Amino acid sequence: MNFLGLESSEWIDIGISVTVLILLLTIGRKILAVSLSKLINHIIGRTETKLDDSLLPAAKGPLFLLIITATTQWSINRLNFLSIALLPFWKQFFFVLYLTLIVSLIWRTVSAFFDWYTTRLSENSDLKLATQAVPLLRRIILSIVAGIAIIIVLGRFNVDVSALVTTMGIGSLAIALAAQAALSDTISGILIMIDRPFRIGDRIEIRDLNTWGNVVDIGLRSTRIQTLDNRTVIVPNSIIEKSLVVNHSFPDTHYRIQMEVGVAYGTDLDFARKTLVAAIKNVEGVQKHKPVDALFLNFGDSALIFRLRWWIESYTDTRPMFDRVNTAVYNALRSANILIPFPQREIRIIEESQDK
Repeated sequence: MNFLGLESSEWIDIGISVTVLILLLTIGRKILAVSLSKLINHIIGRTETKLDDSLLPAAKGPLFLLIITATTQWSINRLNFLSIALLPFWKQFFFVLYLTLIVSLIWRTVSAFFDWYTTRLSENSDLKLATQAVPLLRRIILSIVAGIAIIIVLGRFNVDVSALVTTMGIGSLAIALAAQAALSDTISGILIMIDRPFRIGDRIEIRDLNTWGNVVDIGLRSTRIQTLDNRTVIVPNSIIEKSLVVNHSFPDTHYRIQMEVGVAYGTDLDFARKTLVAAIKNVEGVQKHKPVDALFLNFGDSALIFRLRWWIESYTDTRPMFDRVNTAVYNALRSANILIPFPQREIRIIEESQDK
């Protein structure tokens, strides 16, 4: 039987395709949505992390549309006896549609990941990283995804993208060279925020710059340090990344400090050691439950050198503690009649004989 130039079997195939599309857009759409929701909830319920709670719901929409698109393409492609099914338009149309859905899937997943990470950082009070570095990273990644998608589409339609890519590469290189310092500081700032070698409020020391103080701000380009004399030192992040940084606040504020003192040759070492330890232990602020050491290190030019070590509650008391300990040690040695020698030089003048 032939009707409108088509055999009965071909009309049956058309009916099957139309029925599949109608069922898909009515009942199948709801069944698919419910099935995806149950599957996602099942996966979320079996994991302890909250990351999939954000990623899977974000991917639900694009996955749903991908399944519908694939079913629609199958319904059309099976009608290979129709000229419309052989038109290049449909092939290009479904390619662009698939690419759009895949980009949408990646876009929504990346955005959901950074939203989850921002929330996690906010809960940990790391607001600088959440408000500065994370949005910048998200924009960079999404821009790369969009750029790759555009290049793929242009290449699909036989548009020569080599010149565009070359131009973009040269332009990016020129911008990178012109803003080399700013980019280096920004990248270093992001790494500092992620690695977190120090936090706002920590007291740090940058050995290469001979600078130390309390961290008051960590930005993308620079870190601000407030010294004890109420001066603000602005240090580019690239310099901090290359320098040796000592964090006096991590892992806690307990701090051991030390100094050296010399006693005269001939002094009883055990008596000197006991005198020094007793003097330090009686100083206010020295932690009683921590050891106090007086170590005989070496023989100096004019004195026997002891290294004194003790613990304090907080690094903020370092300089006042030196004042108190120095005073206590001096008074203790003086009371014990232990001499603190000072450098001495003996000069001999040899006169030459007049006979020469």
